[in-house]
Amino acid sequence: MRFFITLSYNGENYVGWQIQPNGLTVQELLQNALSTILCENIKVIGAGRTDTGVHARKMVAHFDWISERFSESQLKRKLNSFLPKDIAIQEIREVQPDAHARFSATSRTYKYYITTEKDAFFHPFKLRLFYPIDMEAMNRLCPILKEYEDFTSFSKLHSASKTNICQIEEAHWEKTGNDYVFTITADRFLRNMVRAIVGTLIEAGRGQLDEQGFRDVIEGKNRHLAGNSAPGHALFLEDVGYPESVWL
Repeated sequence: MRFFITLSYNGENYVGWQIQPNGLTVQELLQNALSTILCENIKVIGAGRTDTGVHARKMVAHFDWISERFSESQLKRKLNSFLPKDIAIQEIREVQPDAHARFSATSRTYKYYITTEKDAFFHPFKLRLFYPIDMEAMNRLCPILKEYEDFTSFSKLHSASKTNICQIEEAHWEKTGNDYVFTITADRFLRNMVRAIVGTLIEAGRGQLDEQGFRDVIEGKNRHLAGNSAPGHALFLEDVGYPESVWL
């Protein structure tokens, strides 16, 4: 039987979600935990990958398991006891046999957090700027993202991705106190894409980029035209959407 496992994690101590030879990853720890608890070799497939230091409030992965020894709720409790404190299992739920955590997903939502004031408690999760930014100027550029499909200019150089085509459904900034929160939803994202978009929009917030300039960046299909990537520590994978048909 196939199961979707929903989890959250603080990415500070990891080089991302996906297993890599150069450091500890969330996928590796989850896969090892499941294999140990279930006494069999379990392979875990995630809905996507997050970069070094990036967090997830909701990541979804799938694995196959013959559920006989204990229930999904018991497995959830065992995993939460086994895994480190910065990884939390939220739900384990059976899905259709052909459901796929990555390919069945219809949307992903990310949030990026910026503050202009020193925050003694949540500074590990926000980018602090030492200058004012114009949120209205940044929001004027956001609808332009929905007019395009090719986001090569915001993709990591030399990426192994076969296509740079994405469908952006929503993108906007909102202000809460001294914080600015960027929300973006798309069917898929390229490596480094959200951080590159945020870095470019910050240029608009500083008065260094207008609407035509933003279009020129996108249409140029050249990563060197876009702004610097914003740091990963303030980025969260917020949600992964699926059609109701995947669930049992």
